[in-house]
Amino acid sequence: MLGKTAGGLYWMFRFLERAENTARLIEAGFRIALTRSSDAEAEWRSVITTSAVRQAYENKHDGYDSARVTDFLLRDTDNPSSVLSVMKQARNNARMVRTALTTEVWLAVNETWMLFNEVLKEPVEETELPDVLATIRQQSGLVRGALHGTMLRNDLYDFCRLGTFIERADSTARIIDVKYYSLLPAPSFVGSSMDNVQWETLLRSVSAHRSFRWAVDSEFNATSIASFLILDRRMPRSLAFSAGQIVDNLGQLAEEYDMPMPSYDMARALRARLKDRDINAIFEEGLHEFITSILQDVARLGQQIENDYRFTR
Repeated sequence: MLGKTAGGLYWMFRFLERAENTARLIEAGFRIALTRSSDAEAEWRSVITTSAVRQAYENKHDGYDSARVTDFLLRDTDNPSSVLSVMKQARNNARMVRTALTTEVWLAVNETWMLFNEVLKEPVEETELPDVLATIRQQSGLVRGALHGTMLRNDLYDFCRLGTFIERADSTARIIDVKYYSLLPAPSFVGSSMDNVQWETLLRSVSAHRSFRWAVDSEFNATSIASFLILDRRMPRSLAFSAGQIVDNLGQLAEEYDMPMPSYDMARALRARLKDRDINAIFEEGLHEFITSILQDVARLGQQIENDYRFTR
């Protein structure tokens, strides 16, 4: 396959996943903000920081509040990571690789682009925000469903899935970091009822609240929820699950091309870091420090995939 086609598929699904994950990150910040009444500016600053767009935001705004932050993350075209910006890039990539997609996948992407333009043509009122975020999540699921239901399980599919799970691993790590490092009021709150409520809101933000109840024989607390989101390979948005899927797709590419690439070894090393780990040891190491190192590993892995398969954009 041409590197341009592989890269187009990979980045198309990275951008689609990023749109959904930005919505989830906003929801995490919004839900957690509802449990606190002080220092709202610091809370929304943490969401911008975790989105890795703080410099771009501060170049345009001189303060942090829910209206400006959500507008910047959802619809500001000056922000290359806003939902509108990344959806435009996803559609552009889909057009570029149109002949590699089924009709159903193309239509799902195109319809999503048109709907987002309609929903986000004006600033979103706070009362409408939950519904808008839900729409973004649902449309992302629609595109994934078209992919699963109509695409051949070949190298085209593998590059699509690699884009999804590289982006998802990055996002889940950032959402966890928003909670633990940025939004916890003070160390004295660790283990308190407020702390546990905030962790529970993160489960809801990644659509894992009911799954946690089914899968984990434990109360809602920092240790059990962090373990579920980081280490549980049954949970489709956990770091461990994402790492496993990346290994699987790179392994299939290695078999199809009869050429294991350096990115495959890097992915296996990442999966090993998340296998048979004890969450208490991670907390002792420092959750923020651990998450930061995972983010760095995922970024290096994403770059190595681009190098190995000679993407051009």
